[in-house]
Amino acid sequence: MTWRPTRVSIASWAVYDLANTIFALGVGSLYFPEWLEKNVGRLPTMLRGGGEPDLALAVAIDAAMVIVVVLGPWIGARSDHRGSRIPYLVPTTAVAVVATFFIASVPTAASLVLFAVGLIGFHLGSVVYDAMLPDVSTPETIGWVSGMGVGVGYLGSVVAWAIGVALLDRYGYPVVFRAIAVGFLVFALPMFFFVQERPRVRRAGPPPALAASLARLVDAWRRTRRHRGVTRFLVGRFLYTDAVNTLIGGFLTIYAIQELGFTDDQVQDLLIVAIFGAVVGGFVGGRIVDRVGPRRLLHGVLHTWMAAMAVGIAGGATSLGVLAWPLGALGGIALGATWAADRVYMQRISPPAFLGEFYGLYATVGRFATMLGPMIWGLEVAIFGWPREAALATLLCFVVAGRIVLQGVDDEPRDWSEEEGSEIRTG
Repeated sequence: MTWRPTRVSIASWAVYDLANTIFALGVGSLYFPEWLEKNVGRLPTMLRGGGEPDLALAVAIDAAMVIVVVLGPWIGARSDHRGSRIPYLVPTTAVAVVATFFIASVPTAASLVLFAVGLIGFHLGSVVYDAMLPDVSTPETIGWVSGMGVGVGYLGSVVAWAIGVALLDRYGYPVVFRAIAVGFLVFALPMFFFVQERPRVRRAGPPPALAASLARLVDAWRRTRRHRGVTRFLVGRFLYTDAVNTLIGGFLTIYAIQELGFTDDQVQDLLIVAIFGAVVGGFVGGRIVDRVGPRRLLHGVLHTWMAAMAVGIAGGATSLGVLAWPLGALGGIALGATWAADRVYMQRISPPAFLGEFYGLYATVGRFATMLGPMIWGLEVAIFGWPREAALATLLCFVVAGRIVLQGVDDEPRDWSEEEGSEIRTG
């Protein structure tokens, strides 16, 4: 019997992406860094970093990412073993929601810990969420569904921004974080109750143990080498994600202010342009995936990133602030289309029996990229004294390298063996 997801399942899955983005932008990109900057003096001396929040923020993010790197493939493998993913999505989401609710309502050091815990829950939940893409799509619609999730998800950026506009000046940061936590939970609930998972075979034997998670991580990487293109794809993804995550992690804002002369209001306008572009890129990119495949779209998107970064470098070198607008628009479109294409690409080349575990590796390379990119940017600008145009050029080189690596990865349907495909029961 052919699996046909319901419209309610598809819509509920897409709305969870919106919930995720409320957290990602509202906590990770906007309000927590702002709050931390105002309260950094209340941290222990070793985390104050000369009165700037950068060190404390970096420590919290890197500590969270190390844990995600270890636990991501383990959570994915547990969901593969159980044959159901919702039981793992609920607790990881709850961790992120509860941690976010109490940020800024407790002492600064404790809030920093809660921020890290929230990041862990958020990223581990994303591992499970991405692996559920086949549950809400068919081979004919997987690109459209993935792109719809991205497009709807970026609307969560608008929700997070609106929460701050409505509440911050009047009620302060504690209320803003509580509202973000409630928003995250409200938009996540349909996923828990209305998404129907494909019937799967529960594996025999005990589930993967947490104590063996490091060994499991190594074994998972070894297993990728047995499946055509997986290891190469993950390496390529690391390279282009390094560049993308560095830009959207706040460095594009710094670049626009310092190199292009933007005011705070202009930066907000640029953010809206980029968000609108990401929504369009997600929806349109998903349709293109179903027509031409994820490989061709991702290659085109990487070329778009190259063009956008080249425009940004030219704008910084010539002090032409007007060039930030095509950079924001092109980057936004490319951003939405990137995530619409690459998670379908990953699903296309991964064996169904290990899909959760392989999506754990997919998340792992993204987390490593999140740590490495800002480190390289900081070294070039703050330590070596290079101009920011040089740092942006380095990111451009990462995208070019990722495109070269992906050249050798096809997206043709695989003929999985009975064991490799045993995750899905079709009859």
